[in-house]
Amino acid sequence: MSPQGRPFKQAVARELALASHLIFVCGHYEGVDERVRLSLVSDEISIGDYVLTNGALPAAVVIDAVVRLLPGVLGGEGATEEESFSQGVLEYPQYTRPVVYRGMPVPEVLLSGNHAAVAAWRREQSDLRTETRRPDLLEDSEGNARDRC
Repeated sequence: MSPQGRPFKQAVARELALASHLIFVCGHYEGVDERVRLSLVSDEISIGDYVLTNGALPAAVVIDAVVRLLPGVLGGEGATEEESFSQGVLEYPQYTRPVVYRGMPVPEVLLSGNHAAVAAWRREQSDLRTETRRPDLLEDSEGNARDRC
């Protein structure tokens, strides 16, 4: 774990989930001895552009993101396919019971039983939420708009 490492993203979590084993080296305060880094470290990962007192919390973040991608951890097959970042956009809003909470109802389309309409609503809401909250996800590395995955 290092603030100098490659940015940790969902694609990196998927890559690490394919590994047969992982060992995390977590430095304290000033990091890891450079000789250890040069001789033992095969990859460096950063969870963001800030510095913590040690690498244990970033390692826990990476481990949690990776483990949940392992088969059987979350239950059914495909359990991670409609989440934020899995399709390159943020996930659509979630609703549970009761149908009305503090005067706010669950969107009618979600109660309709029309699976095609629900799927269309979810795609629309994902796109809208991403455009509003994280427009950077809709651009490629050169700042060009990209098509949804």
